[in-house]
Order: sequence, then C-alpha cells, then structure tokens
Amino acid sequence: MKTKLLVLFVLTFSTIQGQLLQDKGEFTKQDTLRGSITPEREWWDLTYYHLDIEVKPEDKFISGKNTIQYKVLKNNQVMQIDLQQPMEITKVLQEGKELEVKHEENAHFITLSENQNIGDINSIEVYYKGHPREAKRAPWDGGFSWKKDKNGKHFIATSCQGLGASVWWPNKDHMYDEVDSMLISVTNPKGLTNVSNGKLRELVKNDNNTVTSHWFVSNPINNYGVNVNIGDYVNFSEVFKGEKGDLDMDYWVLKDNLEIAKKHFKDAPKMMKAFEHWFGPYPFYEDSFKLVEVPYLGMEHQSSVTYGNQYKQGYLGSDLSGTGWGLKFDFIIIHEAGHEWFANNITNKDIADMWIHEGFTSYSENLFLDYYYGKEASADYVIGTRKNIQNDKPLIGVYNVNNEGSSDMYYKGANMLHTLRQLIEDDEKWRQILRGLNSEFYHQTVTTKQIEDYLSEQTEIDLTAFFDQYLRTTKIPTLEYEIKKGELKYHWTEIVEDFDMPIQVEINGKSEWLFPKAVWQSKKINSEDFKIDRDFYVNSKKL
Repeated sequence: MKTKLLVLFVLTFSTIQGQLLQDKGEFTKQDTLRGSITPEREWWDLTYYHLDIEVKPEDKFISGKNTIQYKVLKNNQVMQIDLQQPMEITKVLQEGKELEVKHEENAHFITLSENQNIGDINSIEVYYKGHPREAKRAPWDGGFSWKKDKNGKHFIATSCQGLGASVWWPNKDHMYDEVDSMLISVTNPKGLTNVSNGKLRELVKNDNNTVTSHWFVSNPINNYGVNVNIGDYVNFSEVFKGEKGDLDMDYWVLKDNLEIAKKHFKDAPKMMKAFEHWFGPYPFYEDSFKLVEVPYLGMEHQSSVTYGNQYKQGYLGSDLSGTGWGLKFDFIIIHEAGHEWFANNITNKDIADMWIHEGFTSYSENLFLDYYYGKEASADYVIGTRKNIQNDKPLIGVYNVNNEGSSDMYYKGANMLHTLRQLIEDDEKWRQILRGLNSEFYHQTVTTKQIEDYLSEQTEIDLTAFFDQYLRTTKIPTLEYEIKKGELKYHWTEIVEDFDMPIQVEINGKSEWLFPKAVWQSKKINSEDFKIDRDFYVNSKKL
C-alpha cells in the first residue's frame, strides 16, 4: 500500500486534490457552483483582468483588487465571482458605485445596477483581503507557499490547479472562459523580486520600502496558470531561434543558485527545439518563456513555468520509468514546459477532461527522448512507465462538479497515445497530427469529444471504441489466444462494445498484423513462437 501511495503521489505532478467525497460520487452545491457554467457565469465573456495586490510575507496576508472587464452576451444583472474562504470580498464597485453582494461560501453573487446591454464592454472592481489558504504539500495540496531560503529571506509562491485560482484571488473560476489578456501588479517588500506571467512592463520603487512589479500577459491565460513568485531572485536569459522568430527565454533563480542554474537549465532550449518539432511553435512568443525557481516541485504556470527539482536529472533524481532513460533529462523542465502546448495552449473546458493536459504532456516526455535518442529509447521509457498505472477508475471524471478523473491520466494517457501512434504506421503523419492539434485548437478551451473527433478525422480511423476503452473504463484489452496443431486462435476480451483494434504481433520472428474482435478467429501458423508487439498497451493471456 505504501508503494502504491508513493506512486500516486509521484504521478500527480500538477495539482491532484484528494477529494474523498467526490471519489464516492457525492457532490455538494459548492461543487456544482464551482464546476458548472452557471447562469450567472454564461451571460458574460471575460476580456481583461488587472490583478493589483500587495503581499505581506510577515503576516502571510494579501490585499488588493481585481478589475474584471467583460463583454455582455446575454441579458442578466447577476454575476458570479469566486473567492474561497477564508479570503473575503470587502466591496465591489461599478462606475464608482458600490454593489450588493450575496455571499454563498466560496461563490459570490453580485447584483449590477447598470443596464447590461448585449455587446457592451463593462468592468467591475472587486476589492478583497485575507490570509489565503497555506499550501500543505504544494503543488498537490495547493495555495500560498510561505517559505524562506537558506539565507532566511522570504521565498513565496502560489500553486492552485484543481483547488482553483479563487483560493487566492477573485475571478471567474471555471476553465471554459479564459481571459484575453491580463496585467498582474504585485507589491512586496523591498529586497525581494516578484515574477509572474508574461513580460515585465514596469518595476516601481515605492516610498514605503516596497516595490511593485507590473507583468503583462498578452495571450489568453487559464486562471490556475496565473502565479506570484517572490524571492531573492537573480535573472539570466537567452534568445531561442524558433519557428516564429526570436523567443526570449528567461530564468529566475535564487541568488545562490545562479551558477548551477546556468549549467542545468540547458535542458530548456533543448526542450523548446524538440517540442516545436513535435507540436508546432511555442504558443506564447509575445509573453516569453520563463523558468522560475520555487520552494515546491513545480507547475505549468503559463509563460512562467515554476521549477523546484533541486537541479537534478529525472524526477528529484529518480527515473519514473525504471529504464535509465528518465535520467537523461530534468523531469520538471520537460514535463511542465510540455504543458505550454497541452494545458496552456489547448485547455480543457471541464477539469473532468484533464487527461488532455496530462496524457499528452506525459507523452511529451518520451517524444523529447525520441527527438534526441531515437524511437527505441522513447518506447523503452513510455512502456517503462506502465508499472505506475493503477487502473483504479476511468481517466475522465464527473462533469460539472470540478471532479478530476484517475491519476492514470498521466501514464495510461501516454501509453494510449503511444498505442495510437502504432495504429497510424506513419510517424511523420503522427507528427503533423500533433502539430495540427495545436494549430486547430490554438488558444482554445476544448472538450474530450473535440479531441476525439479531430484525431478520428485526421487518422482516418474510427476511434470511438478505442477512446471509450482507454478513457472511460478501467479494463485493459486482453488478447486471449491458444496455439494447437498449427492453428492460432485469438480474440479480444475485457473490451467495450465494438472494440476491434488491430495489433501487431511477431510470429516466428516475423512481424504482422492481426485484426481481433470479440469473437474467436483463427489463423494457420507453423510456429509456437508468438508474441505481441510491446508498443501496444494491452494484456495477453495464453490458454
């Protein structure tokens, strides 16, 4: 049991929350308010945020306001804004007038006094304050991490995937609607630096021994991707010659780690080169790419990827695949940066479809290996990760209640995609499909159905049963077979209806395809030497 729990913890690289009630299928009204597109959300479209806050490390306290600009889509006068306890909204203003707010735990319903005419662009100012939830085990159990570096200086960071950005700032806390652009203004004590998303627009030294940094994000950004990182940082940078021209790559690390970071972060441009090859141009050239050192393992914050892997190869010095290939790269740099394409560029509308983020990004790890070490090395790696798969519940969670699916979304998801690559039998076509995903759904929020339909269309294979099998059940297709008197009999078991995936096998050292179904089939063979191609994520059972 301890081993299984450790594997589960290791697998949850982004924030997988332990929601015991939700695992039992019991959901509260708050789950629905958090996880569904309520009438108080759907009538308005986010266009711009200006988050303007002061962080007081000694008190573990933040205060300020978020200016929320929006476009009116439907007639409505009540707006839902989310902010989790113990944080509190102190007042909401529109056109200088204070508005009525009805508080319902973590959801707050604001009655607007001005007419909301369809097509209008309006804004409100939400003032708030409080001691935000402190992260107990970031990033899995997130919030604010209030730490200190070895020199006794404050070292602070946010992480809130799953838990929600509303754990520390008021916003429309649902994945379906990404704000078009955002200004993040953070005031903190003098002598410390804040690094957030996008590019630094201005740094202001205030009279009261504080400094204010203004970071501007010019691309759409998901709410959990917004972050604050405060520390005794120094910066170094380089320019990557990428598919869309020059890309600024910036690195913010604790002062004492500057020299080791300059050597270790060489994986970052290597990552960029490999992933632009496989997935297409980095999606946020205008906002730069940053690695930011933090006091926890790391997270995929858009254009501000956080790093805490202790300057080690692999995952804190270990290889999650058990093959040795996982020690050829820094896991956090590769995995979390892979999320720039899958999570930040292509974002799930509902967290139930989080496999889109984690399955493709876990798969990106072996594509990085493929680019630098070849196809066999990458196959070794992804196949090696199968030992981490639990098959405890389906990869897709329950919709509209902020419920994630199984943590198997990482490596079962990756092995599902590796299997799909075999079915296509054309690596260049597969690469163009992956690039096409990032083009077709550029800066969009998507559903599983959209991804399924796109892959079926582009592969020219009806993948309905394939995805039903791997995403919606815990059953692993099992090829049951027997060999008697020169005849091979075989069929699929443990499958969904209409599952008929072909599979490559090796008979007497020669590779060929079989086309099993649920019903028994037979084939004449002249050998007992039979094995299934390892690249397919299936089981086998010889009778």
